[in-house]
Amino acid sequence: MELLHKTISKISGIDNSLSEETQKRLDNLTKPRGSLGRLEELAKQIVEITRVKNPVLRHKIVFTMAGDHGVVENGVSAFPKEVTPQMVYNFLNNGAGINVLARHVGARVVVVDMGVACDLKDNPALIVKKVNYGTKNMAKGPAMTRDEAIKSIENGIEIFKEELLKGIDIVGTGDMGIGNTTPSSAIVAAITGRNVEDVTGRGAGIDDKTLASKIVAIKEALKVNKPNPKDGIDILSKVGGFEIGGLTGVILAAAANRVPVVIDGFISGAAALIASTLEEKVKDYMIAAHCSVERGHKIALEFLGLKPVLDLNLRLGEGTGAALAMNIVEAGTKILNEMATFQSAGVSEKNK
Repeated sequence: MELLHKTISKISGIDNSLSEETQKRLDNLTKPRGSLGRLEELAKQIVEITRVKNPVLRHKIVFTMAGDHGVVENGVSAFPKEVTPQMVYNFLNNGAGINVLARHVGARVVVVDMGVACDLKDNPALIVKKVNYGTKNMAKGPAMTRDEAIKSIENGIEIFKEELLKGIDIVGTGDMGIGNTTPSSAIVAAITGRNVEDVTGRGAGIDDKTLASKIVAIKEALKVNKPNPKDGIDILSKVGGFEIGGLTGVILAAAANRVPVVIDGFISGAAALIASTLEEKVKDYMIAAHCSVERGHKIALEFLGLKPVLDLNLRLGEGTGAALAMNIVEAGTKILNEMATFQSAGVSEKNK
């Protein structure tokens, strides 16, 4: 708990001291004021987060964290839990969607076993921070103990700190875990107060019967566990997942070190909600990568006050949306750093 408290205590409000100067620079670039829209907003946000006038996003990392979920025994997923370790091996072999898109944008993928329900083969590219062999069935009782919830968050913090030594300019969140849209829906319902039906989608493509089972399982989990909506650790322990806890730790650690964090999809959004209950200022360090097809994701983003960069009907997870959005964010910083001003280019400005 000490590491968690120490990390949270380091999170301060973003620095607005460079905002006016940054806005003046953006307004003097060879374009009509505000004509590059969101790119300009993102560039300014990166300056405010990093406190660097001309930020360069050279070191990009996507943390893809994996964990299994006991609630899959209630028939909430289209895929068996064996797919979780199989996909982890796919990440390690550079064959998954996140590997392709990370290469495309020049990001490094850090693969973490937070709670896969089996022992994975040794691989130098795999970070093992296993809290337990999957969570327990949240429809019958707490998904994990409070100590395990804290451990999962602190493991995420530790991983971030280790990678920070190699250099991180911007970080993305990613996940893998069969059934993990079920705890994510429970988290969103618990924190936002919305009805379970409003925040529960079809995950990896479930049919109507499975969706009905999923909704029943989430309602039962919330009824049995009664998570405190103001206590992120309580919510995580009762209806969460180990990979969700790990991503929560990454988000908190990024904010504590003034590193912009690009939130991927629904599972990452659930982690962002938990992080915000632990320290509200963390929201200023977040950039929403995209709006997922999962219906609860839009509700989570609205609750956090985040506007997604992309809307591409994505629902894969893994950090794929975060990787794509990083490219857009970097484009914004390059506009700020590399585009000529009216004065330097000898271009006449707008008539007064």
